[in-house]
Amino acid sequence: MTSRLHLPIPSTPRTGLITYDAKDPDTSYPPIEQVRPPEGAPNIVLILLDDVGFGAASAFGGPCHTPTAERLAADGLRYNRFHTTALCSPTRQALLTGRNHHSAGMGGITEIATGSPGYSSVLPNTMSPIARTLRLNGYNTAQFGKCHEVPVWQTSPAGPFDAWPTGGGGFEYFYGFIGGEANQWYPTLFEGTNPVEVTRTPEDGYHFMEDMTDKAIAWIGQQKALAPDKPFLMYFAPGATHAPHHVPQEWADKYQGAFDDGWDVLREQTFARQKQLGVIPPEAVLTARHAEIPAWDDMPEDLKPVLRRQMEIYAGFLEYTDHQVGRLIDAVGRLGQLDNTLVYYIIGDNGASAEGTLHGTFNEMLNFNGMAAIETPEFLQRHIDEFGGPQSYNHYAVGWAHALDTPYQWTKQVASHWGGTRNGTIVHWPRGITAKGEMRWQFHHVIDVAPTLLEAAGLPEPLFVNGVQQHPIEGVSMLYTFDDAAAPDRHETQYFEMLGNRGIYHKGWTAVTKHGTPWHMMGGERPAFDDDVWELYDTTVDWTQANDLSQQMPDKLHELQRLWLIEATRYNVLPLDDNIAGRINPDLAGRPVLIKGHTQLLFAGMGHLSENCVLNLKNKSHSVTAEIDVPASGADGVIIAQGGNIGGWSLYAKDGKLKYCYNLGGITRFYAEAGTPLTPGAHQVRMEFDYAGDGLGKGGTVTLYTDGQQVGQGTVEATLPNVYSADDGCDVGMDSGAPVSPDYPAANNAFNGRVRGVQLAIADAAQAEGHLVSPEDALRIAMARQ
Repeated sequence: MTSRLHLPIPSTPRTGLITYDAKDPDTSYPPIEQVRPPEGAPNIVLILLDDVGFGAASAFGGPCHTPTAERLAADGLRYNRFHTTALCSPTRQALLTGRNHHSAGMGGITEIATGSPGYSSVLPNTMSPIARTLRLNGYNTAQFGKCHEVPVWQTSPAGPFDAWPTGGGGFEYFYGFIGGEANQWYPTLFEGTNPVEVTRTPEDGYHFMEDMTDKAIAWIGQQKALAPDKPFLMYFAPGATHAPHHVPQEWADKYQGAFDDGWDVLREQTFARQKQLGVIPPEAVLTARHAEIPAWDDMPEDLKPVLRRQMEIYAGFLEYTDHQVGRLIDAVGRLGQLDNTLVYYIIGDNGASAEGTLHGTFNEMLNFNGMAAIETPEFLQRHIDEFGGPQSYNHYAVGWAHALDTPYQWTKQVASHWGGTRNGTIVHWPRGITAKGEMRWQFHHVIDVAPTLLEAAGLPEPLFVNGVQQHPIEGVSMLYTFDDAAAPDRHETQYFEMLGNRGIYHKGWTAVTKHGTPWHMMGGERPAFDDDVWELYDTTVDWTQANDLSQQMPDKLHELQRLWLIEATRYNVLPLDDNIAGRINPDLAGRPVLIKGHTQLLFAGMGHLSENCVLNLKNKSHSVTAEIDVPASGADGVIIAQGGNIGGWSLYAKDGKLKYCYNLGGITRFYAEAGTPLTPGAHQVRMEFDYAGDGLGKGGTVTLYTDGQQVGQGTVEATLPNVYSADDGCDVGMDSGAPVSPDYPAANNAFNGRVRGVQLAIADAAQAEGHLVSPEDALRIAMARQ
């Protein structure tokens, strides 16, 4: 029998008689064997939605219609005590490895990684992802949608690709985006590790959710057509329903008027449905709304139409997402594969997101830049008809997030309370599960999925992968619950920690402390960890964490606090680190940076470069210099652009003239334009930005040069201090995704001549004698810092 404890499975050595002539009657050799999992191993479809609270989907009593989830639950199992980590990257790393997020190096999102082992964003090679384990056992593997586990200094086309899905992730095929969120209308996509240009626009009916579903359906059809004897693992991880909440208008319009009574009434309605549906026990108590979260009645009346529309859009987005999941499930069914396909439908990688400010936002990037105050009620009202569409980058208000985490306290990021970590989950496997339409009440965590998949496939946990001894899986298989509703819990202890918010679960008891508030992103001080106030709950009788027993049972609280400390030490949680501002700065955080020095040289064809892969031009004087060839017809199109319609800058030609646009968060745009057209032939064009003084987000003067001669000037009154876009990157020779400037379209905006190269420069390197840069010197300087 083949041993699968060492992967890859070692090749079988040649034994027996070796003949000289293959015609010799004694010639014998075994046929070539193909690696396959044990007989009957199921296909696996692992679905993970993004930013969906426990009380959102109708399958768990929520207001957003999810007929696909309901259909799978009616023929499968619902888990109402399934938990995540309270944030996206950590949940995904834990899901794919079966280890706790700090053990796997993902104590936060990749953008705030530090040198501390629990927060480095680097997956230890002692923790092989489940996709790799299944592939090495004979599965075909593919991932679609979101991958937010790549260390930020490894997200460029230069790699390394160890943490990419088709690199070290174990997937043979990937179609999706590398980062925390996607513009659903204009996504920045990769196929494998190669950039993909989306040529269709929203006007053509394009939406990424439909696109990725089409690709997933095509992949399954191809896999079953070419290798029908091999099972597959598909990881289907939409960016939905993470902000921006982008959805075709007709899906949002289905909910017109549904949320007119506000979020407090919505909580009560959802709570009643949850009891009626049986996803919470009849004795459960609706937790009180915390004072930090405003009451609906206290919101300004002139803002309420915008607030209602925010929720209508989100509900439509979730239903639209569930519809696309339904298309995928139907495709599996048409191939006759659904009976032996193990489907995990995890409705959210954390609780609903409260990162949209108390009023909600038309462009959530403004909040990340500390500019939320710009979005006054009057501003939001003016843009109400654009919410959810291609010009928006929208997010709903905090009150809706709280309502969609009914019946629990708090939201995404708050790992202490169930509102941040409890996500409804459905398991469907007709051939492997006898029970239909039943509830499962056992406590489970996202680290339990990987061992479940191995047990379902009849595969052992490997001891060695690629010659490296493996750290034991830390999760517990859920297979014991599939046909035994009364089985006692096997996952009895679980710690939680996210951004200083922490908790511990042990045999029904929880001790928790909230350390920070999710929507306070910029500025402000957090309390000392020792000053945090801990709460105590007996969740065997207090399902929702509504009755704090810390004053009545201090000894029990101290017992659990000690247990949290033990578990935190065991799983690399310490030292705690709530210095978000410091962790954003790589020099302070101790993580590598891709771009070093004061210059960066880019060439034609380079694109989809994230902000971590481009020289940081923010908050300082800088220059952009390009060598171009102008055709006889005159110059037109984008020379270089960074960001998108929600923020960024672009150097391009319009009506033959050199032009620069600075897009301030989609609120306003500043321009500088040359007075005369570029003549045909070779030219050096240059933009110099003279930053106005010290501090963040200041403006400056823009001066344009052609071949060293000043040709135009303009003023930029303010700039974005922290981020242009979470999705749109930097492109040379075109502007992919949502266009920075309205002067050119979203597609077909490539420069019509030739871009030979572009130099970005800051500090002293931004100064050039005669406003000209020697291409030879630029190349020499760029190579010298390698």
